[in-house]
Amino acid sequence: MSKVDPAAAMAKLLQSLIDKAMADIHCGTPCKVIKFDEGTCTADVQPLIRTTSDDPAMILNVQALGHRYKVDGVEKEYKPSLHPGDVVMVQFADNEIRNAMTGSVASPDTARTHDRNDAVIVGVFGCSLSS
Repeated sequence: MSKVDPAAAMAKLLQSLIDKAMADIHCGTPCKVIKFDEGTCTADVQPLIRTTSDDPAMILNVQALGHRYKVDGVEKEYKPSLHPGDVVMVQFADNEIRNAMTGSVASPDTARTHDRNDAVIVGVFGCSLSS
């Protein structure tokens, strides 16, 4: 007759809970641009890292960051120009970002953190740029 080690069983349970919690935290992932809306600077993207047996779900309406640079005293704004098939880096905000998009300090409407709904395209990988 074998005895169940309660400490080992508890450790296994705790590790599975930790693994599940960590899998729900999203920080960033490479994605492929499926569609880009130049007017709103948003894209629908397909994550390129599979973490389960299924392909990851697309992320819709992801904001793409623009840039403002001053060179030789002249300021220029650069809007993103993304193409279907571009490989981009997508980061996930610590909290819901919708209310902050107004430019004012705001509380989030939800308690979500590191969620795919708060994705931002931060750049294009070099493999997608013309040489």
